[in-house]
This record gives sequence, structure tokens and C-alpha cells, in this order.
Amino acid sequence: MSDRIYIFDTTLRDGEQSPGCSMNIDEKIRVAHSLSALGVDIIEAGFPIASPGDFEAVHRIASEVHGPIIAGLARAAEGDIRRAAEAVKPAAERARIHTFIATSPIHMEAKLRMSPEQVLERAVDAVKLARSLAPEVEFSAEDAGRSDMEFLCRVVEATIAAGARIINIPDTVGYMTPVEFGGRIRELIERVPNSDQAIFSVHCHNDLGLAVANSVAAIENGARQVECTINGLGERAGNAALEEIVMILRTRSDRYDLHAAVDTTKIVPTSKLVSQITGMPIQANKAIVGANAFAHESGIHQDGVLKHQKTYEIMTPESVGLNKNRMVLGKHSGRAALKARYLYLGRELDAEQLVEVFNKFKILADKKKDIFDEDLLALLHGDGTIEDLRIKLAALHITSGMAETPVAAVEIEIEGVLHKAEAEGDGPVDASFKAIQSLVEPNGTLLLYAVNAITAGTDAQGEVTVRLQDGDRIVNGQGSDTDIVVASAKALVAALNKLPNMHARAVHAQYSGV
Repeated sequence: MSDRIYIFDTTLRDGEQSPGCSMNIDEKIRVAHSLSALGVDIIEAGFPIASPGDFEAVHRIASEVHGPIIAGLARAAEGDIRRAAEAVKPAAERARIHTFIATSPIHMEAKLRMSPEQVLERAVDAVKLARSLAPEVEFSAEDAGRSDMEFLCRVVEATIAAGARIINIPDTVGYMTPVEFGGRIRELIERVPNSDQAIFSVHCHNDLGLAVANSVAAIENGARQVECTINGLGERAGNAALEEIVMILRTRSDRYDLHAAVDTTKIVPTSKLVSQITGMPIQANKAIVGANAFAHESGIHQDGVLKHQKTYEIMTPESVGLNKNRMVLGKHSGRAALKARYLYLGRELDAEQLVEVFNKFKILADKKKDIFDEDLLALLHGDGTIEDLRIKLAALHITSGMAETPVAAVEIEIEGVLHKAEAEGDGPVDASFKAIQSLVEPNGTLLLYAVNAITAGTDAQGEVTVRLQDGDRIVNGQGSDTDIVVASAKALVAALNKLPNMHARAVHAQYSGV
């Protein structure tokens, strides 16, 4: 059995299905390039039949991102498979069609309304068609964790015979425990006569908090591909976190004589990029990439680490791409040093981007004594100004105090036209939100407002996440600034830009609340 673990990243497909995490095409391209630099083996770039935008994103990634295999997801249906084949075609020999159908009794009866024999026939036909259109085919038995083992063995054997060379066994609803799931993988490999002709893969969800544990149990029992996402993004409670899987294999190489071809020093920059693009903050105690992952407050722990790092650190911060030292960039630094630092952080800026971010860097350097990597990443993505956006925050003025009602005056550029408005609110943030939202429609319903300090100190940049809902569309926006009210306004504008039908109202400059 191979000692190689293939990392199948589905951040751009399953991760993007998290509410509010949808990305535009350019954002997907940026993430795909970052995943390629990280060294993942397969990028599941999207679900091409889902929308024209999803198709275009997969097609562009297949055309522009080199290195990893590029996969497109397709139901076991002719239209899906042909659309996926067209989308991944530019990847040539690196193209993969990933087709699936549910095999559990509850899914077959309640969702598909098909008999087991019909499902088996559909699975085989889908794999044969996909194999005629792409050099590589992966088949997934959706909800395999709750499928009858006898039937699952039949489906796996038949789809391998039809041409699938990767067989994915998903714990679609995060139901299984590690002992159960590991045993299921081993039993399939042992019982299916042609199992040696395929790589067994797993795709575990985190509904019971066991996605990573189940994935590792599957590896221990013969799985050699793991489907995972950056930061564990995914539907409901998410997927197995890529960074955790990779670092388990690396840190416990004494137990697992296995390796993945991931450049672990790029884990943190990729994690931050995905967090900033999706607007999903990373919890401080998140393993590997959380702000506290390498922090020590207990005196006993501090004393131990000072004496010997390995007393309380089983991996080094540098091994995952964290720089323990402070940034040396300051207001006297030049463009070359700034560009070099962004390269270290995994972002290559073109000439136009460098000019824009350098100007923002100089402004920030005049406000802050110390500038950290987190500050630089926030400059790059915090308010979206590097992108070509329909709506931009031009100016914001707040009048607020203990004895007066806060008033916000805003100037918003909407598709090149400047609009102004004022509004009162319960606080400066509320007033600025009301003023901005009075200028556009739809302006969404606020689902989440969260504030996080990017670095320490009273001069730290504040990072704000805003989540809006308009109908069935949920979007996130992030903004950063040393002024938390400005950061909040930037976050709202970033979210509004993601509402597909957002436009300027016919009537402007209304003073609300009076």
C-alpha cells in the first residue's frame, strides 16, 4: 500500500457552500493559485452545472492554475457530467470528473425515490460516460456512512469495473465515529474484489466534531486520499480541516509513515486568505491556524517553553508559516521591501496593486508604530479597494458623544456616481449603517456583526465582519481600519458589493430618523 496521502481540497466547492461564503470568480482564482502554491494534489474547483458563474470559475481555474488536478463535481446525470467535462477540459491530462449518487436507504427512498438497482445502474452509467469524457473519474457514494454494507460493496465494485479509479466514501452527515468509519473503509478494501484498482478516498463532515478523527481513522485503515477544506469550511458544521490532517501526518510521523506533498509553511497564509475572502473569522483556539495556537499565558507553560520549546509546543510556528518576529517594515520602507513581504505571505502583487496597497501602507504606517503581517493582509483584503467594485466608501464623518445622538454623514460612489446621505442611530456604527443602506437597494438584513482586533495594542487595526441576507442569498463582508467605525462601514460596503442585484436608490440624501 502506498505511503502517499493525496490531499483533495474542496474549499472552492463544499467550502463555498457555507452560508455567506460564496466567492466571485476572481476570488476563486486567487484561492486556487494559493492552493496550488500550498501543494494540494487535487482542487475541486466547483459544481459546473450549478450556475454559469460556477462553470466559468471551474473553466478558468482549469485554464490558469497549473500543478494540481482540477476536478468538477457532477451528479450521476448526463447533463451534469457533460457540463463538468467541458469545464475541466482546459486542464487536459490533469482533468477529473467527480460524479456521485446517494446509496443510503433514507437518501434513495426519500430524496432520489429510486430503488437500489436503479441507483446501481445510474452509478455505473455515470462513471462510463465520465470516463469517456475525461482522463480521470472519481465516484462518490453519497451518505456512505449510513449505507448498507452489502449494497455499498456492490456499488464500489461495479463503479471500479466501469472505470472509476478513485472511490470516495463520504460521511456526508458527520454521523460515524472513528472506530466505525475506519472499520468501514477496511471492510470495503478487503471485501471488494477489485479494490486494488482504485484509490480509496474519504470526505468527512463535522456535525459531531469528528471529521478529522474519522479521516485519520480512514487513513489508518487504507484510505489514501482525504477530501478536506481550508479552515474546515463546509456545509453545516464544516468539513475535515486540511491544516489539521496535514500537520497530524507531519507531527506524528512516528506513528504514520505517510506523507503529503503540502508545503506546510504556506498553511497560515492560505488560511488567512480564505478567511478574508469568505469573511469567516478563524476562532482563536482553532488548531494550527488560530491566534492562540502558539500562545502561552500560563506561567508554568511560559517557563517551560523558555527553557525548551518542545515542552509545550509539538510543532514550531515556523513550520506552518507563522513568523514569530515582528515586522520590520515601517513608514520609511520602500515598495521593494513591501512587495517582498507580500511574496513571503503568498501574494504576488502586480504593479497597479503594489501602488495602491503601498499608498495604504504609508497611511497606516503614520498611524501605527508596529506593523505586522496581519496588518498587511488586512490592507490587501480588508475593504476590497483593490478589486473593481460597484460601490465604494468615499467619505465618512461621525458626530457622537455621551449627551448627543450619533449622526453619520457618508459619501458613497456607486458605479462611478457619488451619492451622499446622513442618518441618526443608536451609536456611530448604527448611524453609519443606516446612512449607507439608505443609498442602495436591496440593502439586506443584518445577520451578524463581529469585531476582532487584528493585532494587540490600542493602535491595532480592528477587523469587522458583516453578514447580510437578501432573500435566499447570504453574503459576508470584511473591513479593517484603526478606526472601528470606518472598519464597520468598509465591511458593510464589502458585503453590499456581493449582493448581485444591488443598485443605487432613486431617491438619495434622505435624513432618516428626523
